[in-house]
Amino acid sequence: TLLTSRPLCNPCDGTGWLSVHTVFSGQFPPQSPPPLCHLLAPDSLPVIIDFMLPGLCSRNVRTECLSYTPCRRRSVEHHWPTFTSPVHVNFLSPHPDEKERFEPTIFRDTIVLGLNEAGGDLDAVAKFLDVTGSRLDYRRYADTLFDILIAGSMLAPGGTRIDEGDKSKVTEHCVFTAEQDHASLRRYAQVFNKLIRRYKYLQNAFEEEIKKLLLFLKAFSESEQTKLAMLTGILLANGTLPPPILTSLFSDNVVKEGISASFAVKMFKAWISEKDASAVTLALRKANLDKKLLELFPVNKQNVEHFSKYFNEAGLKELSDFMRVQQSQGTRKELQKELQERLSQNSPIREMVAYVKEEMKRSDLQEQAVIGLLWNILMNAVEWNKKEELVTEQALKHLKHYAPLLAAFSTQGQSELVLLLRIQEYCYDNIHFMKSFSKIVVLFYKADVLSEEAILRWYKDPHTTKGKGVFVDQMKKFVEWLQNAEEVETQPQGQSTRFPA
Repeated sequence: TLLTSRPLCNPCDGTGWLSVHTVFSGQFPPQSPPPLCHLLAPDSLPVIIDFMLPGLCSRNVRTECLSYTPCRRRSVEHHWPTFTSPVHVNFLSPHPDEKERFEPTIFRDTIVLGLNEAGGDLDAVAKFLDVTGSRLDYRRYADTLFDILIAGSMLAPGGTRIDEGDKSKVTEHCVFTAEQDHASLRRYAQVFNKLIRRYKYLQNAFEEEIKKLLLFLKAFSESEQTKLAMLTGILLANGTLPPPILTSLFSDNVVKEGISASFAVKMFKAWISEKDASAVTLALRKANLDKKLLELFPVNKQNVEHFSKYFNEAGLKELSDFMRVQQSQGTRKELQKELQERLSQNSPIREMVAYVKEEMKRSDLQEQAVIGLLWNILMNAVEWNKKEELVTEQALKHLKHYAPLLAAFSTQGQSELVLLLRIQEYCYDNIHFMKSFSKIVVLFYKADVLSEEAILRWYKDPHTTKGKGVFVDQMKKFVEWLQNAEEVETQPQGQSTRFPA
């Protein structure tokens, strides 16, 4: 307690500011001048003013003003107080809550104690975290908070536990000590959901925490890795975590040990248990992670065959099939780009056929996918005439030249049907080709690109409705001719066969 040594206000200065001169009793060295603080006193009695005196290590000071009288300055009247009673200045010790807010060790001890008292009751844990957030600085110590909730103690860089030897600073009630089953990890996921809904500013910190833990996987036991994988999968499924946090799994230090692939399998299983495979693949595609899944494996194993085998053996056939489709799409894009260049250079058809067959074998592409791709490439390689009477002639000339290329990849009935449907859709979508459909089909029949069976199947069976009625009318005469093909085959050898226009 400090007392002032003189009256507290000089009426002559007319400023209305209270000059407080403090006298210290052994608290500061004698050579140190007493601090001076100017206060603007309020007009109520008694007055309690909280302020900070310079040089007092930022400790709170409370001043109690017992009485005052107004102070006037010449012609202008001011209602400033003049104090005649001593002023008692009390140095207040930091409030316990303030210590907890700004000392990390106190923060850690408070969280650990609360978790230990709650025990295995996760409802009590969630309630404790909710209430404690109002007096602890979650924003400042978010990484410490999540370290303890997941690993049981604070983590050093690399993932080692800082306080592992001191049981008073470690909790046995955390994710890593939970039962290794989906239901138990789901209950822990609900704790994180409630905490982040209550304190939304923790969202980014939680995402950064999971990214960090994925980089530290090597420091955790296999059981701890499994529990973290299951928790991550559940949190991804319910939207608490976004898929981009998985980029940490592609780090070399966890990939080369085979940890990334093992973790991913367990995580995807938990994710699919909450949602379904289509929801998982859609989320991966939106986050642009679908093309990076091969990077879960070391460089020498980054191929579709190894990925499919690994995920099939783990019971994730849906993701194995998804990867094959993704790889096929990537290969088709590369194939399309290469063929477009070869077409622009007028490369020999024989060379293009050889190149496509080699790519089909290397990438396990099906003929049905290739024939549709070839049709699109051929039709996009030309700038078509806008006049309907001229575009048909232009198209027939172009397609006749490249018919051998299409014939090489229409050796199966399903491939022929795919080609017919692509022709139908193209002629319907491009109005200038509406009258060209039947002529293109007849051309391909003559060039052995399309067979009689495929054409009749297209004519009889419903597939796509795009312009089907118009094109069926165009094909009517030709189909009648095909149905009478046996009579045509009995014609004398050498007699010409006329195809209907």
